[in-house]
Amino acid sequence: MTRKILMLCGDYAEDYETMVPFQALQAVGHTVHAVAPDKSAGDWVHTAIHDFEGAQTYSEKPGHRFTLNANFSDVRPEAYDALVIPGGRAPEYLRLNSRVVEIARHFLATDKPVASVCHGAQLLAVTGLLKGRKVSAYPACQPEVELAGAEYMNIPVDQAVTDRNLVSAPAWPAHPAWISQFLKVLGTRIES
Repeated sequence: MTRKILMLCGDYAEDYETMVPFQALQAVGHTVHAVAPDKSAGDWVHTAIHDFEGAQTYSEKPGHRFTLNANFSDVRPEAYDALVIPGGRAPEYLRLNSRVVEIARHFLATDKPVASVCHGAQLLAVTGLLKGRKVSAYPACQPEVELAGAEYMNIPVDQAVTDRNLVSAPAWPAHPAWISQFLKVLGTRIES
């Protein structure tokens, strides 16, 4: 069954966490609308490449220009079946936009499938709807996850957690795990 998925993007979202799910979800037949506040289809956002190179935190390098394919102003969350929130720095400021928070809140409140990677938990935390949930995120987001009343799942960077309709992961190395779990939540069947 084809699903219509909304992806909330912004400047300096993590490159892999934006590009890979956008392409992978389309590859299995889903429709993905990538949007960003104050932007329209054909506009683009900057991405950043985050890597784990032995420092105390990730390093950041310039990524690509990611072209959006839908208008933020046209988003009606009730018209979508699921939500994807890439990580990187974008969730840090997207959570300050009341319309973005309202959109994210809709998906959690209606128990629609939600995928959050890395810093995406920062946006979910401000919805007020994480209480009692199990959530993974980049380790620097643990305090926000816990302050939102959720249980922070300290899992390996290449793993993911599913709590009912919410799939979350600490970073892009978890793409195989979280995308697989998200496809199950979506009810996606891949036949060879």
